[in-house]
Amino acid sequence: MGSYSLLAVIAIGLASNLDNAGVGIAYGVRKIRIPWYSNLAIAAISFLATLVSGYFGSWLSSWVHPWIGQLLGTIVIVGVGVWVLLQPFLEKKNISIQEEDDVNPLTRLLRNPEEADKDSSKSISLGESIVLGIALAMNALAGGFNAGITQLNIWYTSLSVGLFSYLLLAACAGLAEKVAAEKFGNRATVISGLLLILIGIHQLF
Repeated sequence: MGSYSLLAVIAIGLASNLDNAGVGIAYGVRKIRIPWYSNLAIAAISFLATLVSGYFGSWLSSWVHPWIGQLLGTIVIVGVGVWVLLQPFLEKKNISIQEEDDVNPLTRLLRNPEEADKDSSKSISLGESIVLGIALAMNALAGGFNAGITQLNIWYTSLSVGLFSYLLLAACAGLAEKVAAEKFGNRATVISGLLLILIGIHQLF
């Protein structure tokens, strides 16, 4: 694997999981535990989402010209990056014109991660982690598709996404200071979106 491919795999793994950092910090602040097996389940969902979308992208790449594949990968990952960047503004607009109950449940879960703790046990159970994992795996779908259609190693990319999912959620859950949560948690979405856009643009050159 070349140096660029390795950096791209790492960048996709990181960008796909910065929401995990924000969620982890939010849980740390609220003293909500994430057992290792729940965290592992979340990471496994991200891994599988990346793998499946990666194979779909790889299959699609066999039917189109390589340059078209590069362009499609760029459009998808840049599009997701822009969507991620716009989310905070869209959420504010949605909240101002509709009730909280009408907001997309996955979006609401990412904005208020403590809602995943349905039984208020201060611990994320295995069942609760499945729902949270699905919400957190959305960016992984774009990353996997991009890896597949641009001929990056799908397995390495999936492992990178799964590993960063586990590490970021576990590490950031230990940061329980409110200031840290506000500073990084609010910026994680912006960083994730910008990183995805940069990955996409770089692939064209």
